[in-house]
Amino acid sequence: MTTTVTTSTGRRFDDRVALVTGAGSGIGRAIALRLATEGARVFGHDIAADPLAETVALVEHANGTMRSRVGDISRRDECRALVDDCVAAFGRLDVAGNVAGIARAEHFVDVSEADYRRMMGVNVDGPTFVAQAAIPHLLATGGTLINIASNAGLMGQAYTVVYCMTKGAIVQLTRALAMEYVRSDIRINAIAPAGVLTSLTTGFTIPPDVDGSLMVPYSGYRGMGSPEDIAALFAWMASDEAANMHGSIVSSDRGVTAG
Repeated sequence: MTTTVTTSTGRRFDDRVALVTGAGSGIGRAIALRLATEGARVFGHDIAADPLAETVALVEHANGTMRSRVGDISRRDECRALVDDCVAAFGRLDVAGNVAGIARAEHFVDVSEADYRRMMGVNVDGPTFVAQAAIPHLLATGGTLINIASNAGLMGQAYTVVYCMTKGAIVQLTRALAMEYVRSDIRINAIAPAGVLTSLTTGFTIPPDVDGSLMVPYSGYRGMGSPEDIAALFAWMASDEAANMHGSIVSSDRGVTAG
């Protein structure tokens, strides 16, 4: 149970409550830790109970506060119960982070209906239903919603067609919600990482018979990012320092989408 915790010099989230999905590992865990070390009371969610419990232990070891719930983020009733539990535990909601996601590579014609439905459920349904449940509470606090999109939502990628579809949906979810609530006090933005060194990417398999040259444009030239890279950006975007940002899709991809 090891991880790197990068802390800031301030406590930008004292007296604030943050909900983070996918908090059991990777980017979600790094975000939960970062926000907690800056004073937020964190409510984490994941489908995997043991890794989520590890994140809670790490937060508490860092003198932070975190509660959690285990469940399937693709279900609307689970998303509503998640937000209800968070507000019941802490009395409010200031930051909602849609981080949970899955990915896979395969030839498009080989994608099964079950795999298609599962990726849509986790990557699109989950963020949509969490947003539905969270926005009324964010309106009450003048809070912020941050979605984790991907460079895959901004460019075409061979062999990850369905994943690209889901992340493109998150880009448009973010922009459309930003317009619907443009005259309110809440802020809605997204972060679009490229490859980040997490269990999602280390466990990522590619069919052996693909044309590798088609994957060069989105493989990048500077290696993989770290979960802490994204957590640092998330914390800034969720803070009052980013008050000017609404409807933004911010790339953090080591130049992958630069050209």
